[in-house]
Amino acid sequence: MGEELSPTLVVREFDLNKDRERVETVERSCEVGPSGKLSLFTDMLGDPICRVRHSPAFLMLVAEIGEEIVGMIRGCIKTVTCGKRLSRNGKYNNTNVKHVPVYTRVAYILGLRVAPNQRMGIGLKLVHRMESWFRDNDAEYSYMATERDNLASIKLFTDKCGYSKFRNPSILVNPVFAHRARVSPRVTIVSLSPSDAEFVYRRHFATTEYFPRDIDSILNNKLNLGTFLALPNGSYSAETWPGPDLFLSDPPHSWAMVSVWNTKEVFTLEVRGASRLKRTLAKTSRLVDRALPWLRLPSMPDLFRPFGFQFMYGLGGEGPEGVKMVKALCGFVHNLAMEKGCSVVATEVSSNEPLRFGIPHWKMLSCEDLWCMKRLGEDYSDGSVGDWTKSQPGMSIFVDPREV
Repeated sequence: MGEELSPTLVVREFDLNKDRERVETVERSCEVGPSGKLSLFTDMLGDPICRVRHSPAFLMLVAEIGEEIVGMIRGCIKTVTCGKRLSRNGKYNNTNVKHVPVYTRVAYILGLRVAPNQRMGIGLKLVHRMESWFRDNDAEYSYMATERDNLASIKLFTDKCGYSKFRNPSILVNPVFAHRARVSPRVTIVSLSPSDAEFVYRRHFATTEYFPRDIDSILNNKLNLGTFLALPNGSYSAETWPGPDLFLSDPPHSWAMVSVWNTKEVFTLEVRGASRLKRTLAKTSRLVDRALPWLRLPSMPDLFRPFGFQFMYGLGGEGPEGVKMVKALCGFVHNLAMEKGCSVVATEVSSNEPLRFGIPHWKMLSCEDLWCMKRLGEDYSDGSVGDWTKSQPGMSIFVDPREV
């Protein structure tokens, strides 16, 4: 049943068979990204729910006036780490103390679109209706992400919906060149099975903010291309891999790991509005790179036609050469993306992440993100971490690839 919010405006659940073409029309009319001549368009490949479909619980709503769809919103709910607490093994044992994660149910809003030249507070009504669904499904917090210069979106959520600015992660994007990236010969890359990757993540990264409790579902998803571990030569290899338990009990002095998500199978992107000169320069750089690959010249991929990308997530590691290990992993993922026909490799990391210095990226393609958070109910217990919206940021953050 749709809820009639005015004599002509109705907000209801999305119907794939009935609404798909009209939703795609609205999507094509909306620009995504900073204002200016260049705009980023998303092709959902015929599935408007694709960006939330792999989440544990999801919903898409549309706003309709008569037979015309004038707005839409997507939302999903999951259980993630919001903090950590000390745990002791044994009532009187104070020596074996460790941090364990504190979990909460958090909702995420994405894909809010309102058709151009529409008013009536459509965006606000869509957000309120989605938040009602969040509360009905026991979500304690809701958050959204947008570019830091998207003032209209920030104003809507902070001024009218009660959200507060929460985190400032960085989206780092690197082009996939026509030549293979160099991976240090002093680094060994080991591919982990989903079960081994889950063990390492739960043991070593479970207290990271936003770590998903259902990490096993992500790692076993068909869109996950694998988890890869970078190690110093002479420590472990694919043949001598001892298993995750023994590895963590006796790790090398430095190591890093990352997982890769294949967004190309979910949606494609396209940059529109580029001048003929920019297109020509980009094409020339690719031609030179292909003709002279041994020079390893940086080249601009063709972003002016629909392109896919790979997303790196779950990035972490430790040791004095952790940044070096991350750089090797990024080179490995670049070459994987090249083989898969992707144009860029992207990731999102905390602004405090020390390993970010090993992530190659082009500043012109990257941006600073803004996450805004809201506590949905005041009747929740503060638990072990208090009100999450008032907490200080940690060193790292876990970005769920299902919501990219």
